[in-house]
Amino acid sequence: MLSPVFTIAIFQKQPNPQVFSAGQVIFEEGQPGDFMYGIVEGSVDLLVNGKVVETIEAGEIFGTGVLVGVKNRTYTAIAKTDCQLAFLDEKRFLFAVQETPMFALNVLRNYAERLSRLQHLV
Repeated sequence: MLSPVFTIAIFQKQPNPQVFSAGQVIFEEGQPGDFMYGIVEGSVDLLVNGKVVETIEAGEIFGTGVLVGVKNRTYTAIAKTDCQLAFLDEKRFLFAVQETPMFALNVLRNYAERLSRLQHLV
């Protein structure tokens, strides 16, 4: 299994990371999406129905669902601190999966674990 450090390293290779200020909305629950994100620096709150259900830190990934078949975002993501996020669109995601199949397993494992946690909280 790939470590989270290796998984985020794939994101760190992506050009033009996005910078978000503390309190800035990254995406909202119900919106369509084209990217998954990796936190290079900072932390992000994940909210369902306006309630923080999880805070994730540098090295973690989120927003995966829209690249694996979910049409709309299932939670809201807000920068808890100033943060720098790398992102993958579908084309780059598929390339990373092709080049490093274990990356796909880590992403799907992360997605399944988060989905399970969120379902228990809602």
